[in-house]
Amino acid sequence: MPNIKRLATAAALLVAASVSAASADDLSCVNTSFRVLGADDKVCVSVFDDPKVPGVSCYISQARTGGVKGSFGLAEDPSRFALSCQQVGPVTVDLKTLKDKEDVYSEHTSIFFKHTKVYRVLDLKHNTLVYMAISDKIIDGSPQNALSSVTIAPSGPH
Repeated sequence: MPNIKRLATAAALLVAASVSAASADDLSCVNTSFRVLGADDKVCVSVFDDPKVPGVSCYISQARTGGVKGSFGLAEDPSRFALSCQQVGPVTVDLKTLKDKEDVYSEHTSIFFKHTKVYRVLDLKHNTLVYMAISDKIIDGSPQNALSSVTIAPSGPH
């Protein structure tokens, strides 16, 4: 029984640690393969706003595994995604006040230990925010990644 308590505690800590980043709104999904039992495999598009940079939004598309396990949230989604971020309004935040390599979005892609995360990286020389999506796992992450950059226009988007 002590091992079950440790596993439950570790899972609760992981969930609590991932809550600090922005949450996304799901826009739509497109089926990519038919499954006889359970949900179809699909690619879903979500949008989130940078929590510390009002005026910047990011769109992320992710592969989601269907089948019986996917229907119950037990499947591990593949580490495949695309990312596009843009300035959608005026940005009044001084980029120098932002933390470099800050986690701005996180989503579980397996029941416990795998996440898709988006980090904001600062390029102060070019007045640009760089957003990098990666997949991490407790033991072994993935080299799959996606990148998008937003050069901050002084008077908002054109």
